[in-house]
Amino acid sequence: MRTAVIGTGSWGTSLSVLLARNGHDVTLAGRDPEEVSMVAHARENLRYLPGFVIPDGVTSTLVSELENGFDAWIIAVPSGAVGEVLPHITDPEPVVVLASKGLEPGTGRPLSAVVEEHLAGRGSVAALSGPNLAIELMKGIPTATVIASRDEAVAERLAGAFNCRSLRAYLSADVVGVEMAGALKNIFAIGAGMSDGLEFGDNTKGALVARGLLEMTRLGVMMGAQVETFFGIAGVGDLFATANSKLSRNYRLGVSLAKGQTLEQALEELGQVAEGAATAQAAAVLARRNGVPVPIMDMIDSVIRGKLLPRDGVAMLMDRMPKREGWETVDLASLN
Repeated sequence: MRTAVIGTGSWGTSLSVLLARNGHDVTLAGRDPEEVSMVAHARENLRYLPGFVIPDGVTSTLVSELENGFDAWIIAVPSGAVGEVLPHITDPEPVVVLASKGLEPGTGRPLSAVVEEHLAGRGSVAALSGPNLAIELMKGIPTATVIASRDEAVAERLAGAFNCRSLRAYLSADVVGVEMAGALKNIFAIGAGMSDGLEFGDNTKGALVARGLLEMTRLGVMMGAQVETFFGIAGVGDLFATANSKLSRNYRLGVSLAKGQTLEQALEELGQVAEGAATAQAAAVLARRNGVPVPIMDMIDSVIRGKLLPRDGVAMLMDRMPKREGWETVDLASLN
């Protein structure tokens, strides 16, 4: 396949390297001229993934200089930048793969809706998500991912392009579910980092992850997702990995917030985007607008915005009155 990967961060770079290792012709496109030049001349991403050679099968260019003729356009930029790069996708019937994990800022819409609106009926949209930490992909550590498209032939073709001994690709038709799972788990990864930063135990994080999965599923189903997706690789698989890994930017952001840093201080220390910060705000607004109860998500968002101290947020959750666990409020009929 001839593929364009838009995004020269760690995620876009790792996807480019994996595709090139699989024998595909890859163009890695960035918005920052310095980053594009660095990738082209150093043959490694010195800022985000130093020490890993970028294969000869990857060429780099500016997004503004992309031409058409690609079999797949893979978007791996922060969610807030997805709308900015869409005008550069110039093929008449493009296959657009969303590897970005977030929601549209302000509206909370899935990013696939943003892409479909731009394409206006042209081409097809797919989503790629799973427990896929960039540095582990670069190291060739075995993992799995989910590629979702409403067109099964497109999903099969994309899965064939990504599948290898270090990455097993599963198929799905639930584009919105795969997107929502990939976006919302980042919020609870921040919460897991906060829990560890406060030096709580495994009991705390186990309860947080379980309740977080319920809130993810509630909000996802409201948006039209399938329940099964949240019990799979893109849901609980990605949630478990991100909530436990010190490689996760969202987890590290949560630790920093628990230690008393502001959002701005924590992000400056990270030096990269932590999608969960923006997603928490968008998801909280989306949930309130649609009457979906997400108390943990609300608490994490309040801590991120500096409206609540982490320890006070936990106390508020623990002081809530006993109730049913809540899965009966999710439509489980599709699992029968």
